[in-house]
Amino acid sequence: MSENSQSRGVHIRLVLTMMFWGGTFVAGRILAEELHPVTASSLRFILASVMLLTTILVRDKSLPRLNRKQWVAMTLLGLTGVFTYNIFFFTGLQTVEAGRASMIIAVNPVITTFLAIFFFGERCSLIRSMGMILAVCGALVVISRGDPGSLFQGDIVGMGELYIVGCVLTWSAYTLIGKKLLTNIQPLVVVAYSCSIGALLLIIATLFDGHLAEVSKLSAKGAGCVFYFAFFGTTLGFIWFYDGVKKLGAGRAAMYVNLVPVSGVLLGTLLLGEHLGSSLLIGGALVFLGLYLINHRPSSA
Repeated sequence: MSENSQSRGVHIRLVLTMMFWGGTFVAGRILAEELHPVTASSLRFILASVMLLTTILVRDKSLPRLNRKQWVAMTLLGLTGVFTYNIFFFTGLQTVEAGRASMIIAVNPVITTFLAIFFFGERCSLIRSMGMILAVCGALVVISRGDPGSLFQGDIVGMGELYIVGCVLTWSAYTLIGKKLLTNIQPLVVVAYSCSIGALLLIIATLFDGHLAEVSKLSAKGAGCVFYFAFFGTTLGFIWFYDGVKKLGAGRAAMYVNLVPVSGVLLGTLLLGEHLGSSLLIGGALVFLGLYLINHRPSSA
């Protein structure tokens, strides 16, 4: 296979990965109607953990060992990016449309960048600062459904939007913890181990919340959504994404993440009949302009 064909294949897989991740908002919206958030999250990550660990075993013939500090970091990742994130995710999708939720979560890079500046002293150029402001303004338009002033008048929007904002904060924590503490571990191993720890925490929560019996009533559509989450949204998605990072570089691969809210909005409209309101379109445009400025790299002379 020629180098151009291989490169084209990487780009195609990255686009498909972003479509898979956009589709998780649709699958989550469907699954939220059948299962309690803790139960839905538990099923997703039990299956995903088995798939990811099996992938590593087949590839490397063994699972890598970690030291005590790395296990602590993995536990924090499982607690933030898997356990808490997914409870917020499925709870929010009980009332928030898939497209709107995907657009709110699109502001993740902005919050992560801001926290990295605040906690780790990372530098931020004027252009990136403008991008952060634009993206946050766009997210506020989406969250408030076109009336950002209501957020400052006590007329706060529904709890569903707040749970989705919680997703943004917990995923930013997941990203920064991984960046700071797990620089010497392969990304796929980080995902597999953090998913497994998160799955264990979710199993414990499921056993105590009294909703385990819901699993026996899960429809074929619901079961399909669980498989979609585990295989396409987690296992295959992360394998293809990190293959893209390896072959194209982190910066170029990360640019594709901007396609996730696009696919989330489009799939929500096509598959769930969600309405493309003006607040979603205007807010989304501001978010994308902000993300473009954040990812902008001035050309060298």
